[in-house]
Amino acid sequence: MVTSNIFHCRKDSWPPQEYINRTTLQLFDFDSAAPPEQAWRRKLNSHASILKEFSITFMEAVKMVRLGIRLWSYVREEASHGRKAPIDPFTRDICKPSASQGVPLGGMGSGSISRGFRGEFRHFQIVPGTCDASPMMANQFSIFVSREGGNKRYASVLSPGQHEGLGKSADHGISSWGWNLSGQHSTYHALFPRAWTIYDGEPDPELKVSCRQISPFIPHNYRDSSLPTAVFVYTLVNTGKERAKVSLLLTWANSIGGVSHLSGDHANEPFIGEDGVSGVLLHHKTAKENPPVTFAIAACETQNVSVSVLPCFGLSEGSAITAKDMWGKMVQDGHFDRENFNTGPSIPSSPGETPCAAVAATAWVEPHGKCTVAFSLAWSSPKIKFLKGKSYHRRYTKYFGTSERAAMDLVHDSLTNYKRWEEEIEKWQNPILNDDRLPEWYKFTLFNELYFLVAGGTVWIDSPFPAADLENEHHQSNTMQNGVIKVTQAKVNSKKETRVEHATVPSYNRTADDGLKSLTYFSEDESLVSHEGNGNYITYPSDLPDPTNDNEDVGRFLYLEGVEYIMWCTYDVHFYASFALLELFPKIELSIQREFAKAVLCEDGRRVKFLAEGNWGIRKVRGAVPHDLGTHDPWHEMNAYNIHDTSKWKDLNPKFVLQVYRDFAATGDLSFGADVWPAVCAAMEYMEQFDKDNDGLIENDGFPDQTYDAWTVHGISAYCGCLWLAALQAAAAMAQQLGDRAFAEKYKSQFLKAKVVFEEKLWNGSYFNYDSGSSSNSKSIQSDQLAGQWYMAASGLPNLFDDSKIQSALQKIYDFNVMKVRGGTMGAVNGMHPNGKVDESCMQSREIWTGVTYGVAATMIHAGMEEQAFATAEGIFTAGWSENGFGYSFQTPEGWTMDGHFRSLIYMRPLAIWGMQWALQSPKAILNAPQINIMDRIHVSPYTSRPTHSETGVRKIGSKAKCFGNSVFHCTC
Repeated sequence: MVTSNIFHCRKDSWPPQEYINRTTLQLFDFDSAAPPEQAWRRKLNSHASILKEFSITFMEAVKMVRLGIRLWSYVREEASHGRKAPIDPFTRDICKPSASQGVPLGGMGSGSISRGFRGEFRHFQIVPGTCDASPMMANQFSIFVSREGGNKRYASVLSPGQHEGLGKSADHGISSWGWNLSGQHSTYHALFPRAWTIYDGEPDPELKVSCRQISPFIPHNYRDSSLPTAVFVYTLVNTGKERAKVSLLLTWANSIGGVSHLSGDHANEPFIGEDGVSGVLLHHKTAKENPPVTFAIAACETQNVSVSVLPCFGLSEGSAITAKDMWGKMVQDGHFDRENFNTGPSIPSSPGETPCAAVAATAWVEPHGKCTVAFSLAWSSPKIKFLKGKSYHRRYTKYFGTSERAAMDLVHDSLTNYKRWEEEIEKWQNPILNDDRLPEWYKFTLFNELYFLVAGGTVWIDSPFPAADLENEHHQSNTMQNGVIKVTQAKVNSKKETRVEHATVPSYNRTADDGLKSLTYFSEDESLVSHEGNGNYITYPSDLPDPTNDNEDVGRFLYLEGVEYIMWCTYDVHFYASFALLELFPKIELSIQREFAKAVLCEDGRRVKFLAEGNWGIRKVRGAVPHDLGTHDPWHEMNAYNIHDTSKWKDLNPKFVLQVYRDFAATGDLSFGADVWPAVCAAMEYMEQFDKDNDGLIENDGFPDQTYDAWTVHGISAYCGCLWLAALQAAAAMAQQLGDRAFAEKYKSQFLKAKVVFEEKLWNGSYFNYDSGSSSNSKSIQSDQLAGQWYMAASGLPNLFDDSKIQSALQKIYDFNVMKVRGGTMGAVNGMHPNGKVDESCMQSREIWTGVTYGVAATMIHAGMEEQAFATAEGIFTAGWSENGFGYSFQTPEGWTMDGHFRSLIYMRPLAIWGMQWALQSPKAILNAPQINIMDRIHVSPYTSRPTHSETGVRKIGSKAKCFGNSVFHCTC
């Protein structure tokens, strides 16, 4: 862990007392009502500026004009089929993005709703791949206060949001409500997955209010973390001398965002549940034959809190009960009629109407007394349907069934369990939050970047089979041409060493809806893979589950590259983001790797046009790691990305091998290693075609054939070459541990050969050149040049290069890519010329990528350069998250330009900040690289343990893992 004196000169950040009166904080110092010491904070009256999107230069536009024409044509073609293209730079949301985001609601994989720091509900992502960013202004919390004697009355929406037509007395919609909150004395505090809003005497000067928002995002809890629900706990403190009657109101529109509420045929229904949980169900009929959604809004009745509901009101004058009527009733009485619970379902709405519902919770608060009121929101959409026809049951249905009415059970579950959730969340977060050696901006940014696993677009299903298959529904049968798909099967012999057997499954006629059914991997003889054994391991951390003893199926998980790049599990980006999943939900991480391992061994012969050059190829080549798992038919129609032919990319296969080894070493899961080993072999063998001069090192092909897909590379490159070197070492180590001696010897020998060439061609005395070509940017300093070394250090494998070269390259990156860009306050620019000028050869070379910056910082930590690491990463916080930054909180983009203009908001790669945490903590490697015979044969010094940093470093090294003992694999230790 970091030493205590690294950050002695840094400000302790932003303590809550700078935003809230200290006396108010003391009043809330119970039952988690007070915000934490470390949190992202804003006053509710803070200006939410409109964000500025990047633009390309004239020369960049000239270079990409043909691509732009082909992409525009493709976008139109997809739209003609009712589909959105995975990359569509031509269509923009009506609602312009602003700096107003906050902590999103719900768990993972069941749709999400975001909530801005000023209280507005927005960014509805209930339908997969669809994000309606506009706020639904009818969805609000409001407060009504009256005191004994009747002299003081207050009524206000608990949001300072502005609304068109506000204050018109004839308005029967929400503009007739009391938008009286200035926000001057109210503050928002975010520490994902919780958020606190403190109303310090607004609207009633003698009433202090804390609203605590809680979502079930709980590491290693694979049940609760899948639930589409959130809880809002209000703590009321009466500082006045009179008894106060306080009514809190939650209003909700029957909508899944956008204009969906106007489509008609929606109905609301009151309910009284168990344990005092009461509220309203809002049944929503979705468009385009998407599965229906049911919302539940509820509050918990206690001895001091009574709950009442208004099942249906409208926003127009023609409604039976208007929004104005509803507000007047609450101002007058502070509650609704009890008889409303008996009204039953409402009449389905007509097109153009906006049916809304309200739940009120009323309590008396004694002078200097306190009271707690809890609300819950849930949404139940048990089926998820992708545009090309397949439907699946969401993960939460494993526990709550497949009825839309499960929303009622979800709000009950959340209101009765949220205290346990908070205990688990605090147990997870407190060790990091209480570590005084870490800068405070890092602590809360580390947790807040996890917002993406909820708001970034995630799908978590319970079964690998489509819901229609489970229900024996009839499938269409339209024969598809070019439908040759091949699958390689693997067998692991427990009596001999691991081997790969290539067996082609006969091709068959596939229907359009069937897609890649043969992607599912089946072993002909399950008994061939033995799970027995009594190997010796480093002790697994006590707060993490033992992967060798828990075989629970976690279903299948998808997450988008970003809300603007609609591709599931984009693998070149997952390389950076996956540290978060491995640390917090390792079973999900392993399941994703298994999906890609299956995909490696498949081939999809359907023809695809690649837009960059206009050439044609097949969708998926056997041996190539897919770029993504698809868009409109994930798992069955992969590689939705069609800008370049990614079967010719040079980074995907090495990244697969590196992630697999890291996950294998971190979890010690031998069955996982056996499952994915055939794919590792195939992925390595596939890459040999790119070693054109037989020097052991792959060469790039003069086009952007890696994750920087606009940045051309020639010959040997620092980025892909380093990844390949790392993959050679990881593959050799994994082969040795699985008993495949021939494979280990082959790739260890190739590693030693390739390493010499790499250093001869690219090392210039202080860093590795961008590539070995002769272009104007071949000697550029690429911030990501040591990506392969990052993974070696994170996986417990030996360094690729001498420590002096690693530290020299990182120092060069820090001095040039970081510090020469606005004094280090923006992160690391991707490319920098050695003369100190930014590399402007393309739009990506001049961008600062947030996730890459975090990855560079993680590499620095592994190398013992903690001060440079945190200074580098702090640039992302300063530019993206700080109050003086560009406003990208809870919507961190892929990158920004020198002037702070963004590209691709709400992006996956910034989860790489968890790579920093991985580097800071004790080693996770259960399976360290053993002292293998192959190294002795090729005269390599035996590796016994990870290099230990000095006492001022960040890592303490555990003892070396011993051999596998009498496991199914034969160890040569």
